[in-house]
Amino acid sequence: MYKATVSIIMGIYNTKKKEFLEKSLNSILNQTYHDFELIICDDGSTNQCMKWAKEICGNDERVIFIKNEKNKGLAYTLNQCLNVAKGKYIARMDDDDESALNRLEKQINFLESHKDVDLVSSNINLFDDTGIYGEERYPEYITKEDFLFNSPIVHPAIMARRKAFDIVGGYRNINMTVRVEDYDLFMRMYAKKIRMYVIQEKLFNYRADRENTKRRKKYKYRINEAKVRYFGFKLLDLLPKGYIYILKPLILGLIPINIIRKIKRR
Repeated sequence: MYKATVSIIMGIYNTKKKEFLEKSLNSILNQTYHDFELIICDDGSTNQCMKWAKEICGNDERVIFIKNEKNKGLAYTLNQCLNVAKGKYIARMDDDDESALNRLEKQINFLESHKDVDLVSSNINLFDDTGIYGEERYPEYITKEDFLFNSPIVHPAIMARRKAFDIVGGYRNINMTVRVEDYDLFMRMYAKKIRMYVIQEKLFNYRADRENTKRRKKYKYRINEAKVRYFGFKLLDLLPKGYIYILKPLILGLIPINIIRKIKRR
């Protein structure tokens, strides 16, 4: 059986277009670093995305396919991938984003040469169907205060030592973490002394609607985020100053989207 140094875990669920999935998968399959396994878990999709994935990957022995019989959510799906993963390092990927072709090489070289760091991410480009339209930059060395405003780590762009996941028991598959699984994970990791670093190059293209309407969270997910913030901030000893930030997702959820657009344009 093929055993790789890096295990890339990827959940797919009703990917909107084969083109999205094709570009995403090819950005991994054509990496300059080759010693990886790609574990793709179909989370009970009702369209043809798993068929598309198998067609795109062909006979590549590095790809492993697993499937949930019904939709279980991202946390459960990624934990299923972790159960299969054999790599020394764990990386993430999403089904509609794109990695720079040297992403894995850059990340594994950094972790191999910086034994004090357990998890790396990178800065990102923002793109949609028309191309790249913006960027996001993050603090280089992550401190606990960086978690106050938002998660300072881009989830699908990470690579981490396997121990970073093992020490916290992977993702928490509970109602409170739906849509904020990554924020919860990273705060729990940081509380366990997992050290994080953001490579200041843009090694990842993150698909996001330009007007930010498609990704606007339902209010119940904003309540989840507030709960995760409270839980995480307690772990990181960020209270009482963190209380105002706990309210942030609830307040933003009440502001009409057209007003948020105007504020961003300014």
